[in-house]
Amino acid sequence: MNVLVIGGTRHIGYFLVHRLLESGHHVTVLNRGITADELPPQVERLRADREVAEQMTYALAKREFDAVVDLVLYEGHEAEHIVNLLQNHTAHYLFISTGQVYLVRGSSLARPFKEGDYNGEVMPAPPLHSADYSEWVYGYEKRQAEDVLAQAWQTQQFPYTSLRLPMVNGERDHFHRLYSYILRLQDGEPILIPDQPNYRLNHIYVADVVRVLVQLIESGAGKGQVFNIAQDEAVPLETFLAILADYLGVVLRLQTVDRATLEKHSFLPHCSPFSERWMSELDNQRSKDVLGVHYTPLATYLENLVRHYTAHPVVPTPMNYSRRATEIAFAHSLQAG
Repeated sequence: MNVLVIGGTRHIGYFLVHRLLESGHHVTVLNRGITADELPPQVERLRADREVAEQMTYALAKREFDAVVDLVLYEGHEAEHIVNLLQNHTAHYLFISTGQVYLVRGSSLARPFKEGDYNGEVMPAPPLHSADYSEWVYGYEKRQAEDVLAQAWQTQQFPYTSLRLPMVNGERDHFHRLYSYILRLQDGEPILIPDQPNYRLNHIYVADVVRVLVQLIESGAGKGQVFNIAQDEAVPLETFLAILADYLGVVLRLQTVDRATLEKHSFLPHCSPFSERWMSELDNQRSKDVLGVHYTPLATYLENLVRHYTAHPVVPTPMNYSRRATEIAFAHSLQAG
């Protein structure tokens, strides 16, 4: 099959491109060409800035694809343009959405969120310069994109499938979120975590995302539908970190602190990136019933990631660990007081 991946160089896309090549597909990636490209030479490259409509039009003119995976669609107007470009030029368009489409509904929804919880009023935007504003915009704009695609399916039978993902953990997460916990566990000092909210962690392993995408590409299933893609387990942060600590052979030391205090000292989100308010918990039953998806157990993939990062430490040390000495001093001052 001839597959286009929009994005494709960092996290999900890197593994997806390799998996598609291994399965014998022809792969084209379209991106700006800014991020370092570690993809094999047989991958065809197209260059365009997503935000410049003329560049996208030029890059995709007269191109036909059996399937398109869009990893970097973030706004409603971008969705309108891609529908216009790909209508009758692809048999299947796969959109990577987010669990935050539910979170912008407000606090009225019960966790875990189901696909049917999508419809309804969206909460007002938080204050422009607040910490929540950019997260709200992300969820709101992803909704705008989903709405455009759903309308295109209803009116034009545009063959889209939307996959709503929570936090994606993997070996190439360029934000180094899980890895930053590993570093803190390895140094043996207390990990600062906020007292609230204490949402259960319901993430997804990157290999599972890739496997679902390849299945949909090769089967053509799921057109006109939306699926939550998430691991089976939903666990407290302490349980999640205890699994990591066990695989690392270290003692888990947590220091719970009032969230406002951590924010005042600018420790969040770096000291505990999985303690953010904008963390979704998704019901994955539809994906299992309709697509037959089986998810990698949390403990299994955490062991994979500990093994990977132990063998391949990130160099230079990630920015989200740069204030670790200050965190440690603060934790000690609390214990002394």
